[in-house]
Amino acid sequence: MRIGEIAAAVGLTTRAIRHYHHLGLLAEPVRLPNGYRSYGLREAIVLARIKRLTELGLGLDEVRDVLADDAGRELTEVLAELDEDLARQEAAIRERRTRLAELLRLSREGLLPDDGPVSPGLAELFARLWPADSASAAKDLEHLALFDTVADDGVREHLYQVLRQLADDQDLTARLHRAYARLDALADAPVDDPRVEPLGQELADLVPQDILAVLVHGGEDRQDPQGRTAPSTAFGDAFLDDFAPAQAAAVRHMLRQLTGKAGWAV
Repeated sequence: MRIGEIAAAVGLTTRAIRHYHHLGLLAEPVRLPNGYRSYGLREAIVLARIKRLTELGLGLDEVRDVLADDAGRELTEVLAELDEDLARQEAAIRERRTRLAELLRLSREGLLPDDGPVSPGLAELFARLWPADSASAAKDLEHLALFDTVADDGVREHLYQVLRQLADDQDLTARLHRAYARLDALADAPVDDPRVEPLGQELADLVPQDILAVLVHGGEDRQDPQGRTAPSTAFGDAFLDDFAPAQAAAVRHMLRQLTGKAGWAV
């Protein structure tokens, strides 16, 4: 094959192939009597390997190391590894398409928040638990979307399992909607507003104790001087800073009630 033919076959440009020659990633092939390079199957395999590795995010220096490890191997081995690479990519694409299909379904049914995309699990909870017309609820959804992105699978699933149980309780869901409306009403209120502490107590009554550390503190723990486990406050502080002063005061009062019940130091 001429350079243009092999470039078309593997989906590269002739310029890229010449660059790989210059970097030493691809050995010079034999030349025909007229001086043109003549490429064969081995060069096509190497070029396909380089393309696959760069698509996976490896730099050209890293690609050179991988190719050096491949030196001396039988063609069958290289082909088999290429096939495994493609199989992994196919599986990843299938997984992404499955998630996209679920998000499309939720979007068609009007269950996907405008701030999406989020995971299907969070989108389902949003539709079942949070009032769509509440600014405070929308803010909490943003917090959960961040959690949805950074939390490990086990912690995330634990939280969503508990929240799904809450969503099954229609009376509790109605109380949650009313509490969000009262929290919205504190957006422009002073910190000493008399509604702050009663709302904080009401919120505490709505939050299950076993998800406090996960939801507010990111699942990190520390030990107090008495040896009791208490959540760390790094995530919690940032969480509170996102609310208006009176709203933050109500949430802080809620946290005092919950951590006090657990015997944690506030």
